[in-house]
Amino acid sequence: MSSCQSLVLSLTLLTAGFNLMSSAVPLPSDDSMMDNINDYQNGSTFLYFAYGSNLLKERLQLKNPSATVYCVAKLKDYKLVFGNHKGLASQRWHGGVATIEHSQGDEVWGVVWRMNMSDLESLDRQENVKMGTYSPVEVDVYTSGQNLSCRTYIMNSCIYAPPSPQYLQVIVMGAEQNGLPEDYQDKLRSIETNKFEGPLPVMEELEKAFKKSRQRTKAI
Repeated sequence: MSSCQSLVLSLTLLTAGFNLMSSAVPLPSDDSMMDNINDYQNGSTFLYFAYGSNLLKERLQLKNPSATVYCVAKLKDYKLVFGNHKGLASQRWHGGVATIEHSQGDEVWGVVWRMNMSDLESLDRQENVKMGTYSPVEVDVYTSGQNLSCRTYIMNSCIYAPPSPQYLQVIVMGAEQNGLPEDYQDKLRSIETNKFEGPLPVMEELEKAFKKSRQRTKAI
């Protein structure tokens, strides 16, 4: 199988899995807000604002099984960009990866995930915090007239670089899965990629995750 055929197959399988499981994400109810406040106060959970590949549930839950959707939200005065820490290309995604930077008047849409504190170390490890690739920060995001304080990550020493088509596809699927605004989804789809066509192990992991989800759905 050629590298181009492999890419097409990979994206087709992921899209097929996504179509079976996608649904609009509801806004947080008063009860869920109160549950989160109680859990946050006793230190058992935290809120994480995802804007890149972790928009996709199956991607985030590969290493962070406690993650559940809390709401969709936007981060004001930031923009989404792609690059690599000190210009070193991502071995996982073979291209630039997502980060955010201050930009007055812009906004970044994303998903707020509610996660157990037991997954915090895993999330930091995924973002290569100890290696200095990303730094965790607290940001205020907005949803349904409410402000939420969330953990997110910003790349250090970012050198701009386009993403691989596989990486961008995962982001777009996550945006679709969680019902981000249509104009923002269109903006994501219009991002230029580096046209990388080789196989990526992480895509194979996602395909397996989708297959397991389909099996669980059929069993129910």
